[in-house]
Amino acid sequence: MPAAFKSLLQWLAYVGLVVLAGGLMLLGKLDQPFVERLRLQVSDAAVPILSVLSKPVDGLTNMLESAQQLLWVSEENHRLRAERDELLRWQAAAQQLEAENEALRQLLNVVPGPERPSRAARVVADPTGAFARSLLVNAGRSDGIDKGQIVMTGDGLVGRVVGVSQRAAQVLLITDLNSRIPVFVGTGRVRAILAGNNSDRPRLVHVLLEGAIAPGDTVVTSGIAGVFPPGLPVGVVRDVSDTGITVQPYAERDRIEYVRVADYGTSSLLNDMPTAFRDGRTVLHESEQSKGVCQSGGTGTNSVRADAR
Repeated sequence: MPAAFKSLLQWLAYVGLVVLAGGLMLLGKLDQPFVERLRLQVSDAAVPILSVLSKPVDGLTNMLESAQQLLWVSEENHRLRAERDELLRWQAAAQQLEAENEALRQLLNVVPGPERPSRAARVVADPTGAFARSLLVNAGRSDGIDKGQIVMTGDGLVGRVVGVSQRAAQVLLITDLNSRIPVFVGTGRVRAILAGNNSDRPRLVHVLLEGAIAPGDTVVTSGIAGVFPPGLPVGVVRDVSDTGITVQPYAERDRIEYVRVADYGTSSLLNDMPTAFRDGRTVLHESEQSKGVCQSGGTGTNSVRADAR
């Protein structure tokens, strides 16, 4: 093809495109409804073609999604099977321990403790007032709630009821500055006091045999002073350092939505206690003091606060 002819065709194509573009712009200015009808007609003609072309793409997309879902289901199935096997092992161990425990109870003629009535309640507020760390629950005196009753979740100890009205109750958390709870720590059952400090990590104070405590040790109530029954799960030791021993409670404040309020008979006990016990000022026996009770603030006093708060 001669170069001159090729150049002429390119020039004509360029001119034609310019004329076409100008004509379309002119039509858009002169007759807007006509342009709109033309656009709709082109769209109507293109829809069937686009639908046919999109079907293979949609089918491929659905196949990929199905394959991904099958892969996820397979992985989840393997995970659930492993979890089930682990739970079955724990169930067998628990059944064995339960049988051994029952045999030992019968051997020692242990009288089982009475069933403790309890009631579920929902946390409705996080009030401000005399206690920095407290909760308000939607159960009160009309539901059998009374001051001194123990509040727990499925994870562990939350606190105890310190105020009650007809349809609501205030719960003092174990992390509040006013809370002092006698506890046992670790398998060695080291005695200590769990002291709230208005943070999420209460501290252990007045510790007997402080060197026997290590991170990861479990903390349970000791039952000393009778305000809290023995054996309630509290938390685990988080950190042991020169600045003190901190505890991670099982029941985290931000995750508490429902609680169980149990009557362990401490309501009447608190009313019968001497003022010193109600205020958390009980003194260890001298034989316990001689085992190395940690001094408080270097003042030389061996008094231990055993909360009744």
